[in-house]
Amino acid sequence: MAAYTTIDNPELYFQAKTYTGNGSAGHAITLDGSEDMQPDLVWIKQRDSRDHFLFNSVVGATKYLASNLTQTEQTDANTMTGFNSNGFTLGNGVGCNENTDTHVAWCWKESATAGFDIVLYSGNGTAGNTFSHSLSAIPELVFCKIRNAEVADWYTYNASLGNTKNIYLNTTGAVSTSTLWWNATTPTSSVVTLGDQTGNNGNARNFVAYLFAPKQGYSAMGSYTGNGDADGVFIYLGFKPAFFLCKNYQDSGDNWILHDNKRNTSNVTDEGLAPNDSAGEFTDVDMDFLSNGVKMRNNTGRANSVKTFIYIAFAESPFVNSNGVPVNAR
Repeated sequence: MAAYTTIDNPELYFQAKTYTGNGSAGHAITLDGSEDMQPDLVWIKQRDSRDHFLFNSVVGATKYLASNLTQTEQTDANTMTGFNSNGFTLGNGVGCNENTDTHVAWCWKESATAGFDIVLYSGNGTAGNTFSHSLSAIPELVFCKIRNAEVADWYTYNASLGNTKNIYLNTTGAVSTSTLWWNATTPTSSVVTLGDQTGNNGNARNFVAYLFAPKQGYSAMGSYTGNGDADGVFIYLGFKPAFFLCKNYQDSGDNWILHDNKRNTSNVTDEGLAPNDSAGEFTDVDMDFLSNGVKMRNNTGRANSVKTFIYIAFAESPFVNSNGVPVNAR
């Protein structure tokens, strides 16, 4: 029998959650999937105009970075205060728990099985520095961010772009080419190699890296070319998506685009957020979440122009489970 997926229930490793803030400390958010999942990365965005908040269990609750900002790691006991067995607990601060405001949280479980690792490492300012990871697979997407000392961009390695390319998560910029980003060295199943850039290898600086390797039926990362037509391009993923993030890497000026299955529970999926921007939701990028991928439904330049895009996606359910049973579309 063909190996369709190694993960029949993606909710063991990724879940999105929408919730309404109450402005009170101790507000516990329970994930609503069919399985309990204690998250290791919680990414929160108020659906109006507030910054993005990223928390991870390696550093610990109350410490966060913002995907739309260059600022160093912040500590605030009024943000997220705990990682729970099936969710997380919030303080009474704005941005994560503002009273009556709606929020979305994207939550991942760190696991080699699911192809996700969180690594803290130190820079040395010297090309060829490496840091180890625990994926036991080659990562195809890496986000790196300095935690201390100074402001800096979010560096992004994407296997589709190659080991001389970088694109910033926190900007609308196009891809840049240099051997300085990753020392022109492709990551291996055990280490990531760095150039001599301060932003991802500054001497005596501390960093966090989020690493992702694709897992059939659960996650996919790569690139696609839009067709510039209202009957948009189809991106085959091998699963029904719960999360889809893309970026036009050829041109500057276009936001990153993020859609999920909880803010829109039926097609067309049109409530987007931009990880590089504090702005609220926009509705001009239309797509369908299908049983085996994503279908673009308009010709917006930010997701379906005749340009090439990078993407990362996570599953709601595999297209075909390990028993050979196909999933239904929405």
